[in-house]
Formats: sequence, C-alpha cells, structure tokens
Amino acid sequence: MLRPWRILRAGWRLLRVLVHGLHGALICALLFPRLDTAARMQRVGWWSAKMLRLLGLGLRQQGRLHPGPLLVVANHVSWLDILALNAVHPVRFVSKADVRHWPLLGWLVACGGTLFIERERKRDALRVVHQVAEALRGGEIVAVFPEGTTSEGHGVLPFHANLLQAAIATEAPVQPAVLRYRDAGAALSSAAPYVGDTSLAESIWSVVMAEGLEAQVRLEPALGARHADRRALSDHLREIIAARLASGEIISPES
Repeated sequence: MLRPWRILRAGWRLLRVLVHGLHGALICALLFPRLDTAARMQRVGWWSAKMLRLLGLGLRQQGRLHPGPLLVVANHVSWLDILALNAVHPVRFVSKADVRHWPLLGWLVACGGTLFIERERKRDALRVVHQVAEALRGGEIVAVFPEGTTSEGHGVLPFHANLLQAAIATEAPVQPAVLRYRDAGAALSSAAPYVGDTSLAESIWSVVMAEGLEAQVRLEPALGARHADRRALSDHLREIIAARLASGEIISPES
C-alpha cells in the first residue's frame, strides 16, 4: 500500500518539473536566439542537471568525455538518458522522430540541437549520417543510441551501425557510454526503463514515485574510427558496453 506522503512528494516533484519545463521553454524562445552554440550547450547542461534533481534522481559518473569532435555511443534505457548524458556534458543527440511530437519535451529536445531520424525509412539514415558528419567536422560532440529503441537495462540489444559511418568519414573518435539506473530497492531500477506500451506520462509518474533513484554514467576510453569497418566497430562498441553492464556495478565504489 502506498503511503500518502509518497504521493504528495510525487505531486510536488511533478509541479516543480512542470515549472522547470516552462522555464526551459522561455529560455529556448527568448534567450537561445541571442546565444552562440557554446553558451546554448552550457544552458542545456545546467537545465538537464536541474531537471534530474527535480525528478528525484541523483547522478554519479565515472570517466570524462574525450574533447570534441566526438561521437558518443550509449545503451538506451529511458528518456532520462538524454538528461543524464547532458548533465555530465551537454551534447547533441540523434533521436527517433516520434520524440519531436512529445508535448513540450519534444520541443525542448529539438531546441537543444537534436537531430531526428525516421528509423522506418532507410534513406533517412543517410540524411542523418551527413548531418552528424557535418556536426563532427564543426568540432561538436554528438551522441547516438545504436540500439534504436530502449531496453530494460539488463543488457544491450543489437546495434544498428549506420550512424557510425559519420565518425569513420570524418575520422572522429568514438566513445562508449554505459547507462544504468538503480534505486533504494534494487541495483537495477524498474522505475527508470521506458519500454513496451508504457506511456510517457506513466513513465514520468514511475520516476517521481521512486525512492533513491540514481542515474549512473560510465564513460569508457575513446576509440579511433579512422579506416574502421563500420560493422566491426559497432560490434566492438556493443561488446564493451555489454561487458560493463554484465559486470554488475558500472561505477567503482571509490568514485
């Protein structure tokens, strides 16, 4: 049976999340047009870190991002992944086109420089590869989720290798990022994954109701992509992330 104070706390979190979301919308509409790229990304990092706190999440990280240009390759568990990675270091994302239509959140994600891909259309992948390559040539950091969808977080689904071609073509390094969520009741939280038929509203409610929810981000050493075979590089990145997840704790106790 749920205790009333937990429901009240969840409601308070939701109210503060909504206010922060509206604040983000004002920043996008009024401030972003006057800022350069670096200043925009700094705001994105601040906004994402605060949103995590308002949702009730702690954040732990190990490792640091390689200086840009850089392609970050991460496993995908939840919409929280974008907030967690941006809180560690703001980056541009490649996300499925559906996200763009989410109320408020979709517009905020687009405002942060996200590139949207229609995964059902094979030709669209080529368009996005060119966009990612252009961003990398401009010295930016771009993050992708090669699984193409979310999972429960126990392991890693098969990778789609197409977007890695952008790093190979521009000779930009590729860095694996491992994402994992735990809470007060389990080493692998059931509240964080956004999977199956769960609606966005249901997922947000699960998150704000959780006890001691924590996002963990481990950044593995970057790999060179020059002259790499796309499929071989994809398989190697997947092995690195899968092995880290299989080891249990992805963050060392002393970090």
